Amino acid sequence: MIHVPLITPFAPDGRLDTTALGRLAHELLDDGATGLVALGTTGEPAALDDDERAEVAAVVGRACRERGAFFTVGVGAAGTRRAAAELHALAALPVPPDAALVTVPSFVRPGEAGVLAHFRSLAATTSLPLLAYHVPYRTAQPLSAETLLALAAIPGVTGMKYAPGALDADTTALLSALPDIAARKPDAPGVFGQHDPFTVLAGDDVLAPALFALGAQGGILASGHLATRHWVRLAAAPTAPDAGILGHRLAALATALFSEPNPAVLKAVLHAQHRIPTPDVRLPLLPAASKNRDAALAALADLDVLPSAPSGVTPA
Repeated sequence: MIHVPLITPFAPDGRLDTTALGRLAHELLDDGATGLVALGTTGEPAALDDDERAEVAAVVGRACRERGAFFTVGVGAAGTRRAAAELHALAALPVPPDAALVTVPSFVRPGEAGVLAHFRSLAATTSLPLLAYHVPYRTAQPLSAETLLALAAIPGVTGMKYAPGALDADTTALLSALPDIAARKPDAPGVFGQHDPFTVLAGDDVLAPALFALGAQGGILASGHLATRHWVRLAAAPTAPDAGILGHRLAALATALFSEPNPAVLKAVLHAQHRIPTPDVRLPLLPAASKNRDAALAALADLDVLPSAPSGVTPA
C-alpha cells in the first residue's frame, strides 16, 4: 500500500490553490494510491498559517472520503501539550482523519525514554490511531531497536513511518519482529488497510525498495506523486522477477527528487508536467535549480520505458 504525502500547491499570487490540490489528490487516487497524507513535511506545514492548514486538511479529507481512501493528517509539534492540542483539533475537521502521523519530537532531543513517554501520553488522550514518524536525520533523535519495539507496543500506536536514513541492525530487528508484535497485540485492529495491528511504512524513498523486501508493508512516499503506479506495483510484489530493476529506477528517481530540500524539485517537476500552477515553495525553502528538475524528469522517463507488470502480479 502506498500513501502519498501531498505537496501544497500555490497560485501565482502566492495563495493556496485548493483547486489544484483537489485535482492532484484525485489523480493520485486514480493511479492507485491507498491513501493521502495532509500536512506532512512534503506539504510545507510550517510555512502555512492556521487557516491554510485547516483548508488543506479539508480538501484532502474530502477527496479521500469521496474515493474511499485512507486519510492521514500530520502532527508535528515538538511539545507534548501542543501535540495533544493539535490531535484534539483534528476532530473538528469537516472530515476527521483515519489516523494522525505524529513526528518524534524534533530539536529538543528528549531521549528515548522521553519519546516513549510522549507517545504514551498522546495515545492516552485520543482515540485517533497514531502513526509514529521516525526520521532521525530531521529530529536529531535516534531510537534503538529496543525503543522502536517499545513504541510499537503502546496501545493506540498502530504503525510507524520509518525513515532511518540508512539500513542497519535496528532495521532488521524491527521488521523481523512484526509477527511477534502482532502476537502481543491480538486485540488491536489493523487500521492502515490490512489486519496487522502494527504497520511499518517506508518513509525514506531511496531506501523504500529495500525496506519492502525486508518486510515493510508499504510506504508514505513523496515520489509517489510522480510514480504512483510503479510504487504500487513494487510494494505489491517486492520479490518479483523485475523488482530489482524497478526498485533501482525508483530509487534513482527519489535520489534526483531529494537533491535539494523537499519538496522543491518535486514541485518543479509537477509544474513542468502542468499538474500544478507554479513550482513555488515558501521561505525558508528556495526554488529548485533547473538542472535538478531536468535530472528528475530524466529519471522519471527511465521508469516509463520499463515493461508492464508480469502476468499474475496484481497491485495491492
